Amino acid sequence: MSEKVYRRGPFPVKFRCLEVLRVTPVTPHVVRITLGGEDLAGFQSEGADDHVKVLFPEPGKRRPVIPTMGPHGPVLAPGEKKPDSRDYTPRRFDAVAGELDLDFVLHGSGPASTWAAQAKPGDMLGVGGPRGSLFVSNDFDWYLLAGDETAIPAIARRLEELPAGARAIVFIEVANASEEQRFETRADVKLTWLHRDGAEAGTTNLLDAAIRALEFPPGDYFAWVSGESLAMRPIRDHLLNERGTKKSWVRVTGYWKRGFSDHIHDSHN
Repeated sequence: MSEKVYRRGPFPVKFRCLEVLRVTPVTPHVVRITLGGEDLAGFQSEGADDHVKVLFPEPGKRRPVIPTMGPHGPVLAPGEKKPDSRDYTPRRFDAVAGELDLDFVLHGSGPASTWAAQAKPGDMLGVGGPRGSLFVSNDFDWYLLAGDETAIPAIARRLEELPAGARAIVFIEVANASEEQRFETRADVKLTWLHRDGAEAGTTNLLDAAIRALEFPPGDYFAWVSGESLAMRPIRDHLLNERGTKKSWVRVTGYWKRGFSDHIHDSHN
């Protein structure tokens, strides 16, 4: 296929019941949960910004309710309550080791934060998907990657996948310097951390201002930006209308929405 950016899928969705193998603090507010178990067999995640549906157990229970897939979507057994769910990007998948890493941002209450803050080996979690993957060629002249904490797993995967000689300009917004992370990459990366320094997540224009102030290098580029839904809109408008970025080479996604706990991804592209 000659396109530089295209979507693969949809893939058949299977819901898996996975076991927590390890819990590793990454920063003061990010924890990495490593999942495994026989149910992980056959799992695939080919795209850096794939997302899976994560199903949480009811408080006080070890196992989540795991639906089966019917012709019209997930089906629950009679009497079963629909589990709380959220979308997450697989941070790492190792088929040989049989391990899947998911990074959770700890931000107070809510089913995901509450579960992740208390998670321990032996706990169980449901995982469904990915339903599809975005293929992005490794031969763009450069890459613009930007987002807040929720975008870090996808940005980190993209940086790990880029070959030597690739060029990436990266802006990541976090609460403060203690939330910065280290990434492995062979690419030539210029990474700028943007600190909210007390401002609430989703209330700043740090990413928008950084992208507007950037002197774009010459050549073909792929732009991937993700974060709070309303904060993404001016960035999308800037890239498409003011920079004239080719629409099929832009992905601007609202991963979450301030004030809404169960927000479905908005794809502004």
